[in-house]
Amino acid sequence: MKLTRSPLAPESFPELPHVKGMQVATHSLGMYKTSRDDLMVVRFPHGASCGGAFTRSLTRSCDIDWCREALEASEGKAQALIVNAGNSNAFTFEKGIAKNNATLDSYEQLSGAPRHECYLGATGVVGVPVTPGLIADVLPDVWERLSSDFDWLTLASSFMTTDTFPKGAGRTVKVGGKTISVAGIAKGSGMIAPNMATMLAYIFTDAPLTPQNCQWLTNQHTNASFNNITVDGDTSTSDTVQLFATGGVELTEDELDAGFDDISAAIGEVFMDLAHQIVRDGEGASKFIEIEVKGALNDGSAKTIACSIANSPLVKTALAASDANWGRIVMAVGKSLEPVNRDHMTIHIGDVLVAESGQRAASYDEAEATRAVSGQEIRIVVDVAVGGSSATVWTCDLTHGYVEINGAYRT
Repeated sequence: MKLTRSPLAPESFPELPHVKGMQVATHSLGMYKTSRDDLMVVRFPHGASCGGAFTRSLTRSCDIDWCREALEASEGKAQALIVNAGNSNAFTFEKGIAKNNATLDSYEQLSGAPRHECYLGATGVVGVPVTPGLIADVLPDVWERLSSDFDWLTLASSFMTTDTFPKGAGRTVKVGGKTISVAGIAKGSGMIAPNMATMLAYIFTDAPLTPQNCQWLTNQHTNASFNNITVDGDTSTSDTVQLFATGGVELTEDELDAGFDDISAAIGEVFMDLAHQIVRDGEGASKFIEIEVKGALNDGSAKTIACSIANSPLVKTALAASDANWGRIVMAVGKSLEPVNRDHMTIHIGDVLVAESGQRAASYDEAEATRAVSGQEIRIVVDVAVGGSSATVWTCDLTHGYVEINGAYRT
């Protein structure tokens, strides 16, 4: 089916900075009727450090199994990244493993580098068998076309599935008088729930980071961003976040130490930007919703309550209809089974106090509450009044569009 661009999408794809130490090419495997590019290959000719966060799903894809193995065996080193769209290579067992082995055999012959320094990613339909040569047969041709002169938009578009717009974010930071670039691309629209990492996202920097740096940064920023978004509560079999650092910009150890916090901040901003774009492209979404829970017993409890609200179909459909039915928020808080003080809890929607002291606020005004849920961006704050911890989660509403997109996904 033809997808309509999300009303929450940015006006255009952003200008992303050039990251030194990367070569890129895309290709059409023929997975889509339009013959669009559905394969991206990234090479790091001088090597790179990397970190990764992967789905916790117990039905994870063959590619996830490989990336976990490769990250450990290579001790966080990378020479290449190969990602396809159209088939997730999940629940494909021997055929999926054979496809990966054939791809890695071809990669080794072309690069002369160890297979564990090549990472694989896949997204698309689950359970459809793949041929061993799906990527291996075309990789020599794609390898010949690798270039450091590439277009981020083309790269970001190559692994979209039900996405209605390509997602990219970039930042630059000055360290030791030199410019460090950070650029990231991501895909995700449905099957999004906070359970590390919730979609495919690849972030690249030319900072000279170690593998240990990359893994720490990936963990820190994934937990603050991608692990706090949800569209439909479904955790994918293929969720991946990877950070690659090429070292294309040389810094002394002292310069890197002095600038590390600034580099981390830039990387964190890219992670958060991409995470928010995924929510804004939630399947059928018409509203971007921020939910903050505070006054919780601990951070985990706060997040559980926030996710209970964010994943509630009743809350999400009410917001889609601009219905200020705040009683559904009360319900979602209670069903989390986390500690709350019902009789001292408060709920704000935007700047409107809708509930306090175990009942509707004395100042409650239905027209004002309706106004607060009628825009494209909605903020909900719930104070559960049992402690000092908080958490923020981002989600979208649930519309007829979600059913239409997912009902027609394979047609």
